[in-house]
Amino acid sequence: QVQLVESGGGLVQAGGSLRLSCAASLRTFSSYAMGWLRQGPGKEREFVAAINRSGSTYYANSVKGRFTISRDNAKNMTYLQMNSLKPEDTAVYYCAARWADWANRPDYWGQGTQVTVSS
Repeated sequence: QVQLVESGGGLVQAGGSLRLSCAASLRTFSSYAMGWLRQGPGKEREFVAAINRSGSTYYANSVKGRFTISRDNAKNMTYLQMNSLKPEDTAVYYCAARWADWANRPDYWGQGTQVTVSS
């Protein structure tokens, strides 16, 4: 059974930083593109960032320059470093995995971790 487990969420003041982690129980982790999506209060789920098998990265315009996605294939881990956080970044952040290359219809999802940014 595939599991994606997020951690690292919490409460932070505007301008602060958080690092989210995602542990994946994927046998062939390196064959998956990994991504982060989020859902803010009263909003639809939206794409945040993704990293392909090759290491190519993609970001939503709203987080470009502030967030960095990375992966460690040896540890089956994906990370999202979030800097210069804004109140509008408040959301539940979900880790997701998609076989081969990224597309906004992942094969697997985590349960999510709450990020709250206070003004």
